[in-house]
Amino acid sequence: MTQRFAGKVALVTGGAQGIGRAIVQAIADEGGSVGILDRAEDKAAEVAAAIVAQGGRAHAYGGNVADRDSFSSAIADLKHRYGRFDILVNNAIWVRYGPIADITPEALQRMVGTGFNSIVWGIQTAAEAMDDGGSIVNIASAAAFIGMPQGMVYCGVKAGALGLSRAAAAELGPRGIRVNSVCPGSIPTEGVGINVDAEKVRLRIAKTPMGRLGTVQDIARAACFFASDDSRFVTGESMLVDGGATQSFI
Repeated sequence: MTQRFAGKVALVTGGAQGIGRAIVQAIADEGGSVGILDRAEDKAAEVAAAIVAQGGRAHAYGGNVADRDSFSSAIADLKHRYGRFDILVNNAIWVRYGPIADITPEALQRMVGTGFNSIVWGIQTAAEAMDDGGSIVNIASAAAFIGMPQGMVYCGVKAGALGLSRAAAAELGPRGIRVNSVCPGSIPTEGVGINVDAEKVRLRIAKTPMGRLGTVQDIARAACFFASDDSRFVTGESMLVDGGATQSFI
């Protein structure tokens, strides 16, 4: 296995399960030191302990990603431990789907806080800590490109993530900091209804040219491409990882 992240230090939000956990594992497998920032601190600690047991380096941090201080504390600790900070993956999200008429102030605030504000604070604090360039990867969604009934806020938050990425890429490029986005399609993960709805699975597969749903490892590979020097001259870009589903969307 390659060691693209040897000597690198990363922080992944929402890294205790699903896509985030796969990204944490992939970075650790290739030699990186990884921090896991997650509201579920116990689960994050379990992931970190498993990586350490494999001979890797990982640390768990509990916190609310909508709070700037959660980023500041985790990144400061990583930089204190290793003397550098290189990679941020903004992956955390909280989702509640439903009709426009049913949107509540509480749900709106939490979705925007977790999926949009957190990216602002993550980019800001990561950029402050990156002394010699770095890479910021924002996990957006194919929903940023399409209209999804009962998903207005989710679509808006993910489209906003792309705007943040492009603007940050333009501003931070002169400092050697790259900012890119990965846009997953249908990826079965913990807590996603598609896991238990066979008809939804069948319909999604039928609409996907590559004939299957994605996996968390598919997204981790894309995130690691942007996080690594393999994409050292790429910034401000978004990568759809959806098996072609968005291109055939009607």
